[in-house]
Amino acid sequence: MTTRIFFSTNSLGSIAAGQIQNMLDRFHLGEFVSSERTAEGVMQQTMFITSTSGKFVLKGNPIYEGQWAEEKFFVDHLHEICRVPVPVPYIIDDQSDIFGWSYALMPRLPGVHFNDPAVQAALSGTDQLMIASRLAETLTQLHRWKTDSFGEFDPVLRRIHPFADTYGSWLYSTIKFWLADAKKYSDIRAEDQRWADRVLQHSKPSFDALEIPSFVMGDFKPENVLMEHDGDGWRVSGVIDFTTSYFGDSIADLCKITLHYLDLGQEKLAKRFIMEYMGRTNAGEAEIQRLKVHLLHQRVLDWGCAYATQSVTWDKRLSFSEWADRFVQFAADIN
Repeated sequence: MTTRIFFSTNSLGSIAAGQIQNMLDRFHLGEFVSSERTAEGVMQQTMFITSTSGKFVLKGNPIYEGQWAEEKFFVDHLHEICRVPVPVPYIIDDQSDIFGWSYALMPRLPGVHFNDPAVQAALSGTDQLMIASRLAETLTQLHRWKTDSFGEFDPVLRRIHPFADTYGSWLYSTIKFWLADAKKYSDIRAEDQRWADRVLQHSKPSFDALEIPSFVMGDFKPENVLMEHDGDGWRVSGVIDFTTSYFGDSIADLCKITLHYLDLGQEKLAKRFIMEYMGRTNAGEAEIQRLKVHLLHQRVLDWGCAYATQSVTWDKRLSFSEWADRFVQFAADIN
């Protein structure tokens, strides 16, 4: 699946306590105590399970062949090469005799989502800045994983499948595809397309010069990051959900946290997050140019999705380019 977009109805459905106990028995994980649907997760594929031997997350009813194998590949490798807490062991049961579908079972990591309203209300300005820094530090750890090919992990063949064209060409084609798709749901004008083309053209040399593929989580956002407060302050206690990961430009992972802050009017935190990452990775002007394109990519997706689902939260009088330019310009002015 990785870089494709899925709109799925593959929820877990109704699950009986006896089925959960059968699963726990299969892996010798104690007696069933309780279960709870997770608040996060747009696919509704996850459930918290508590037994006498611990707390777990059940993830079931896959939306594509190899979803669990793909996630396990990334989780296992990240566990080996960096200090970021990920859910290991990641157990896969390909049998469908218990629930009617295959599933994955993993430990429930500690911590809270920093965007939880109750958590946000208790955070000081110093806490907020510390969290932004910890998020940047976590990404630098994840991005230490380098490969030889730009591409996606094929969970069936169990190898990295290179993009058909160069990474830059693949990315630019993807952006243009989703911008054209957005015309089905909204008014994308000729000047919007010309504006997007100018952004892409201006940043093209920075993509042409990109030679070393890095791990890209693809969905580094508040809902997939857990934070915990200890004696030294806030730290990242878990990163979850790697079914959109691939190997490309690591700068792409800055987008969702940056836009989370900007959408809340928290420009100071967005800048802290980006500058902390840039400082830790010795990034420069080329990375800023690529960030502009990745922000454009994400805003194209957000625009199209919001209009398709009738969930627009901004002034509908704004054209796409008028709305999105603010975010691209934020990156351009970051230095």
